[in-house]
Formats: sequence, structure tokens, C-alpha cells
Amino acid sequence: MWKTRLVGRNYFHLHLVSDATGETLIAVSRAAAAQYQGVSSIEHVYPLVRNQAQLDKAIAEIKAAPGIVLYTLVDASLSAQLEAACEDSGCPSLSVLEPILGLFQSYLGTASTPRPGAQHMLNSDYFKRIDALNFTMMHDDGQLPEHLDDADVVLLGVSRTSKTPTSIYLANRGIKTANIPIVPNVPLPAALEHVRRPLVVGLLASPDRIVQIRQNRLLALNADHDTPYVDRSFVADEIAASRRLYESHGWPTIDVTRRSIEETAAAIIDLYREHKMKFITVG
Repeated sequence: MWKTRLVGRNYFHLHLVSDATGETLIAVSRAAAAQYQGVSSIEHVYPLVRNQAQLDKAIAEIKAAPGIVLYTLVDASLSAQLEAACEDSGCPSLSVLEPILGLFQSYLGTASTPRPGAQHMLNSDYFKRIDALNFTMMHDDGQLPEHLDDADVVLLGVSRTSKTPTSIYLANRGIKTANIPIVPNVPLPAALEHVRRPLVVGLLASPDRIVQIRQNRLLALNADHDTPYVDRSFVADEIAASRRLYESHGWPTIDVTRRSIEETAAAIIDLYREHKMKFITVG
């Protein structure tokens, strides 16, 4: 049995060793750590570990701050050395990809070809994501509305409904996203009435949530709080008007009040898949 080594009472060291960017390890470890309330990890990330010197540095830090070690190293020699060092230090270790690769191999009947960082190769999917990110940044906050029909997704919402961060997340999934703010007494771009290709999604949130985020925003800017921008009844009217707008056009809506950016994006991607299939079928 491995001995629990908490730092103080609520923290433990988590070492993530990768021969690529470490994104896979970060995502997996955070998903697991989130299931343990009251205990948080101190992350140590070691990306691009592909030679002896880089591995030695990671091992030295692991020995200095023992904890859980997760790794993705396709080089068998480096993996073996890391496992041996972890065993000597009394640190539990796990190759995150190994059980998945084993499952693939048993199903496909063939072994994998070790390629560090293979998921980050400069292929067509990579350039699709870069193109989507460029488009999204150029069409943030209502910019260049004449190009709305070139988007895959158009997001609408009152101020502080997470339009921009959601758009960027979608762009990183290869989805060209434009977002348009709904501002009282400011007409929406005329081009929005004529879009045919994109999925248009309306974002909503509770008035209390919007007021809270706006107040934090004004505080960060050291701005005057005596403004309708953070008045609850004014915000409630804004949201009600946006809801009526969405309903009048038949646009699907997502309430982001208790959703993370990732959860909102996942819901939009699901809607987008359905929309794309209908668009292809209709022609």
C-alpha cells in the first residue's frame, strides 16, 4: 500500500510527466481530482520530456516533493526509469495511455507505433483549428457582421454571458464562431436576419449571476457601480428581452448560469452536429 502524503491537511503533490504538451495528463488528473472534495493537488507539470537530462530533472523534483506521478512517455526506456525512480521514492505512478493503448491493441489486433506528441501533428485538423481561431478572434463582440454567414456558430447574449471564452473554446475544437452582444437600444446587425448556414444560439443566465459578474468586472476596472449595468431589475429586463428575441426567431438557447465554459461548449457542439446534419439534408 502507498502511504498518503498530504502537504499540511488539504494538499498533495501531483507530478505530470509528458513527452508532449501535457494537456492530456492535465485534463485527466483534474477530472479525477475534482471528485475529492476538501483535497487539492499541487501540480508539477513536466512537458516535452524526451531525453535523459529532461527525465533526470523531473525525477529530482519528484524525489524532492513526493506525491502521485502520472505520465505519458512512449519511450520504453524513459518509462522504465521513471517507474523505478517512483518505486524507490514510494510514489505511486501510472502510465495514463497504457491501458487505453492496450485496449486498442486487443481490438485492432496490431501494436501502436510510438510517436511522442502525435496528436499535435501539423495535419489538416490542426490547420482547421488555427483557421477557426483566426476567424473567431476577428468576429468577436459583433465585429465584421457582414461575414456572419461564413461562421459555423453564432452566439448571442447580453453582456457577461461568457460569449467570448465560449467562442474561443469552440474555435479550439475547429468551429468558426462569431459572437454578437445584445445591448439595450442597439439594433442587431442586419446581416443576422439573413444568415442561413450557421447555427445561431442564444445564451441566457440568471439576473443574479449576471449582476455578480458585472459587479466584479466594474470592481476590477475601478469603475463607478452606480449604473444600470448592475441594477438587478434592469438586468432582468435585458435577459427577458433577449429571451423574447430568441423565441421569436426559433433560436435554441442555453442557460449558462451553472455551466462551465466546457459544459456550455459541449451543449453547443451537440446542437451544431444536429444543425449540420439538417443543413446537409436540406441542401
